[in-house]
Amino acid sequence: MLRSWRVKLKLLLATVTLAVLLSWLYLFVGSLDYGRFLLLPPCPGEPPGRAAQRDTLPSDLRSVEEENRQLRLQLGRAQVDGPPRGALAEEGQRRGGDGNRTGCPKQWTVHKCELLHVAIVCAGHNASRDVVTLVKSILFHRKNPLHFHLITDSVAQQILQTLFQSWMVPSVHVSFYNAEDLKTPCHPSTFLPNSPEVSWIPNKHYSGIYGLMKLTLAKALPSNLSKVIVLDTDITFATDIAELWAIFGKFSDKQVIGLVENQSDWYLGNLWKNHKPWPALGRGFNTGVILLLLDRLRRLGWEQTWRLTAERELMSMLSTSLADQDIFNAVIKQDPALVYRLPCFWNVQLSDHTRSEQCYTEVSDLKVIHWNSPKKLRVKNKHVEFFRNLYLTFLEYDGNLLRRELFGCASLPSPPSDQLQQALEELDEDDPCYDFRRQHLTQHRVHLFFLQYEFPALTDPTDVTLVAQLSMDRLQMLEAICKHWAGPISLALYMSDAEAQQFLRYAQASEVLSARRNVAYHIVYKEGQFYPINLLRNVALANTQTPYVFLTDIDFLPMYGLYDYLRNSIQQLELPSRKAALVVPAFETLHYRLTFPKSKAELLSMLDMGSLYTFRYHVWPKGHAPTDYAQWRTATVPYRVEWQPDFEPYVVVRRDCPKYDQRFVGFGWNKVSHIMELDAQEYELLVLPNAFMIHMPHAPSFDISKFRLSAGYRGCLRTLREEFQQDLSRRYGAAALKYLAAERGL
Repeated sequence: MLRSWRVKLKLLLATVTLAVLLSWLYLFVGSLDYGRFLLLPPCPGEPPGRAAQRDTLPSDLRSVEEENRQLRLQLGRAQVDGPPRGALAEEGQRRGGDGNRTGCPKQWTVHKCELLHVAIVCAGHNASRDVVTLVKSILFHRKNPLHFHLITDSVAQQILQTLFQSWMVPSVHVSFYNAEDLKTPCHPSTFLPNSPEVSWIPNKHYSGIYGLMKLTLAKALPSNLSKVIVLDTDITFATDIAELWAIFGKFSDKQVIGLVENQSDWYLGNLWKNHKPWPALGRGFNTGVILLLLDRLRRLGWEQTWRLTAERELMSMLSTSLADQDIFNAVIKQDPALVYRLPCFWNVQLSDHTRSEQCYTEVSDLKVIHWNSPKKLRVKNKHVEFFRNLYLTFLEYDGNLLRRELFGCASLPSPPSDQLQQALEELDEDDPCYDFRRQHLTQHRVHLFFLQYEFPALTDPTDVTLVAQLSMDRLQMLEAICKHWAGPISLALYMSDAEAQQFLRYAQASEVLSARRNVAYHIVYKEGQFYPINLLRNVALANTQTPYVFLTDIDFLPMYGLYDYLRNSIQQLELPSRKAALVVPAFETLHYRLTFPKSKAELLSMLDMGSLYTFRYHVWPKGHAPTDYAQWRTATVPYRVEWQPDFEPYVVVRRDCPKYDQRFVGFGWNKVSHIMELDAQEYELLVLPNAFMIHMPHAPSFDISKFRLSAGYRGCLRTLREEFQQDLSRRYGAAALKYLAAERGL
């Protein structure tokens, strides 16, 4: 009886054990939808619901194990072998895992120091500003070295080349390609297999001919570049671009281009009556974000493929409506196997009437935002406020903070950066003037031609540009100066990223400023504790287009008609054949409201009545006394004056005059040193008899307050002045000895 009971018990335990083993075996090789995936960690990008199911596994397993614990103890430790390794690999391949035992889709690993390539087409002033915001969003998230390939017109190249050179972001390389080479007129009937021209394609899109440039990238970019991410300028990244780069590893052998499906009904042809779009696969694809396998495209003869497709479709369509996007879609319609469908969160398209809301359920789902409507930030979208705030974050983000090293990665060679670092290391931090010397070495980001600027078509040999610099607290002077000066103006503005956007809105809203196309605004971004006044002057001076420049300050209003008067004077005095500086006498008022004199006679009357004064006569008479105001009152022809110590007049000189000495920052000796060098180079100083300018009152600057209050500040200024005079003596020899003698009172 007992023996029979023991036999039954053993059979029962064996049955239970077999059931447990079969259950575990099912979990290993059974249903991935419930069994196998529960044992594995979440996949990257896995939906939250599925991950939550995994989270319940520990408690479920503990319950099962508790019920069978006693039986396992009686039976002893069960030795259970999983299925053969080959069987698991075979199962993984059958499920598309290529032997991947995680059960997740195949993941492509991007090495932390792998160089990622990004191509952008950019033309003009406005698009250049957009590129900066796009690049900021990429740099904010990136962990890899980057190589930007910029296809630009001459304007954008000048702007962006200066910006990136002055930005000096570690592990970022930039190459430029001339868009003019890609749009030379060429009719398709004269087709050459490798000719890159696109200007023969009629295009109605607001991007113009530059909207077709992406078709030429396989030819335009270096032949040894195998893959590249291509982006529109109106893109904002919300994640690391390396995640997008990793998707190249998911392409099949036939796929050459990665795109997100178009999120509007454009290519369905039902937006309005008689709407006839270009051929496309279903909804078609949006080309704001593209992954291109360039080596495969070249082997497939991409240039010939898209050209022949475009030529055929243009016979009936007559022009493109969405630029390159129409042609890309027509090619894909012919051969759908070429395209890899990117998840739609890689190009959330914020144009009117799109299905973009289907691309995300949480903020964390967002990867790339695309402002692909002509309305840009004014587009209608349920969550547009959130998207706009995200964009504005990068728009106003301090770009200096993005100059961070990628630890563990060797930086790309950058000689200017290396030289700067060496110079900084050579500074003595115990030097009382360390802060002044450190500011002199500060590398400021510079964004040239921040707003639309029309370069003069013809060069007038007597033309002259007003040159000045300012910060945010002098912005109110711009409209008045533009009313007084009709000629070209070059201004350097010292601002933070956020202030630059405030200025942009101010200028666009101003009827006076928005009507001018001959005012060049160059943003020099804030960094350091001193106002880099001579750096600003040099930036404004270096980017003038006329033979002559009028070197002034932003708080002076030139007399009405001064622009024409100076041009006539340049011609009459034959300045092109002599080395001379024309002095414009300076006056000032202490009244914020001033009836501006319309002539020299009116000015002299106001001077006699005490409503005007010679500039700084009561504070710093040595600065302008050599102008000889007494002689000016009765002068009818230009007269020559001699240099004297501390003389700092406002002058008109040739554009190739000496640069300002940038060691002088903040207040003091910034103009004096420049006039000294003009004199050392033997410039004549000629006072104009019928020219004048008036200084308008304003609150004192922060730097002049520091000069007045700090003995250390004044001491450092004396040190810098002595060093400048010694440098001047070394450069000009005996001609500069008088400056040292004047300094010593000899």
